[in-house]
Amino acid sequence: MLKSDPPIVVEQSFLATVEEIWAALTEPDRMRQWFFEVMPDFKAEPGFKTEFHLSNEGRDFPHLWEVVEVVPNEKLVVNWKFGGYPGSSNVIFEVIKGENENIVRVTTEVLEDHPQDIPEFQRESGVGGWQYFINGQLKDFLQA
Repeated sequence: MLKSDPPIVVEQSFLATVEEIWAALTEPDRMRQWFFEVMPDFKAEPGFKTEFHLSNEGRDFPHLWEVVEVVPNEKLVVNWKFGGYPGSSNVIFEVIKGENENIVRVTTEVLEDHPQDIPEFQRESGVGGWQYFINGQLKDFLQA
């Protein structure tokens, strides 16, 4: 993913309440059920940092997260880097209250270019990953 790419935006509507959605996005026990089960901890507090590792095709991807901004029940901004690789992105989770349903919008804004010779850092991989997590995993979790 490159700074010159347009942001990745994925949205999904839910019948769940804003509070239920926010809890799924910010409470570690719930996040592990639909997002990353290896995540050691998470706190929706600016400055909170966490790290966990995932591997794919023999490559290790240390996920380095730092919470940048929190507006309870509305917005969470996390800076996301991969240890040992150049690149940085802000991932913005927004909960948008609707009349009958509420919407989760996830926007990834690239701040520093990621390597383009690694498939996991290509835009298509980012789009597919967020569709999997938001349109699939989170939807299934909140409808269970």
